[in-house]
Amino acid sequence: MSKTTIVIVEDETDIREVLIYNLEREGFSVWGAADGSYGLKLIQDKVPDLVLLDLMLPGLDGLSICRQLKAVKTTVGIPIVMVTAKGEECDIVTGLELGADDYITKPFSPKEFMARVRAVLRRGRTAESEIADSWIENAGVVIDKERHEVKVDGKIISSFTATELKLLHFLASHPGRVFTRDHLLSTVMGCESFVVDRNIDVHVQSIRKKLGHQRKLIETIRGIGYRCRDLREFEG
Repeated sequence: MSKTTIVIVEDETDIREVLIYNLEREGFSVWGAADGSYGLKLIQDKVPDLVLLDLMLPGLDGLSICRQLKAVKTTVGIPIVMVTAKGEECDIVTGLELGADDYITKPFSPKEFMARVRAVLRRGRTAESEIADSWIENAGVVIDKERHEVKVDGKIISSFTATELKLLHFLASHPGRVFTRDHLLSTVMGCESFVVDRNIDVHVQSIRKKLGHQRKLIETIRGIGYRCRDLREFEG
């Protein structure tokens, strides 16, 4: 069985070497690049299982790399985790809109880093089945899209509107992945152009109220948007 392959595009040598060391110690096959142009070529040649991408790079910046990867059939499905510095909130939003899966802000601990990597790889392996499922369960919260039904600890919560259920189902289909308000607006709401991005906040507030003690399922990512937590990670 072949090893999971990861490409790291990071111009800071110390950070790049630490990341490579931690990943190789966990059994991953890792390739590193110090500039954007070589990093893009490396990704295109290796077609890895995951890309760790710094945003501020010499030669070609991370957002340009992300844009090019998501525009080509052979690389569009590769999960991307952006490695960012504090104060790059606008770039994070842009990267997520371009198709990046997650981000991690410097400085970060090796433990946090490995947790993010494993979570994104796990989501990548199950993404197709998750999206196809009309029935989703997450630690006592059951979302049945076909029945238009949400259960919390076995109790049916019948007051969800069609929009709320659609939004909750979409987020729960991608546990751990961050979505901007604009992405949720265009993907979940579709042609409902009368809905503006801040209406997403109103829908989320209503969803949380109806989820009761399981309201922590939907997490706010300040200044960016929302993600669904995997509550099973907090059991026990």
